Amino acid sequence: MLENKVALVTGSTSGIGLGIAQALASAGCDVVLNGFGDADEIGRLRQALSEEHGVRVLYSGADMSRPAEIAEMIRQATTELGHVDILVNNAGVQHTAPVEEFPAEKWDWVLSINLSGPFHAISAVLPQMRARNWGRIVNIASTHGFVGSVHKSAYVAAKHGLIGLTKVVALETATTGVTCNAVCPGWVLTPLVQKQIDALQSRDGLTPEAAKHRLLAEKQPSLDFVTPAQIGAAVAFLASDAAAQIRGAALPVDGAWLAQ
Repeated sequence: MLENKVALVTGSTSGIGLGIAQALASAGCDVVLNGFGDADEIGRLRQALSEEHGVRVLYSGADMSRPAEIAEMIRQATTELGHVDILVNNAGVQHTAPVEEFPAEKWDWVLSINLSGPFHAISAVLPQMRARNWGRIVNIASTHGFVGSVHKSAYVAAKHGLIGLTKVVALETATTGVTCNAVCPGWVLTPLVQKQIDALQSRDGLTPEAAKHRLLAEKQPSLDFVTPAQIGAAVAFLASDAAAQIRGAALPVDGAWLAQ
């Protein structure tokens, strides 16, 4: 479906980002991985993706809080793979605390990676997409782009902002072959969420299944986690020709969280 396209997925060495990278590789995309992790493990991951799907796989360790590194990542990908057709802004971080106790440096850190990073990546890649009159930008937002939760002021602010940025880019590219949309996951069983489950289990003496149920029951009516593969499939659809007139949308994949 996406053969000969090049997809860059930030924060893709694990979790949701890796699921997206796998989905795009299976659709025929060459892939640029980005994120932190053990160098040997990332090397094995690149090789496995390449061999399984018959695509080229590049890696960039760019820090998404540093605009110069983001620009260099786009330049490297373009030089080595020829172009960047699909940009998926997935990298994200979290810190929780009441507003009056929220450290200023943590606020700046969360905003820099979750919101400013996508802006700088879009700004760097958009000229070549315009020049070819084809491109797909998909921002991984969250249900927290629509609703709030206590102790998550920076994350909620960033995800609300990311949906706003998505709409502006969609309007600015509306008469071109470039689209910009967002995917808004609910609870996904990532290492970050697993830590919250472990904390519940330890604090309240729950079984692992009971802790998962309690976490889901607070927000997600399906009582089931979204999977990285499902997020990847949604991104692949938005990158396809079938989604050419889906522009500025924020697609919930959230087990009916936002239906309440």
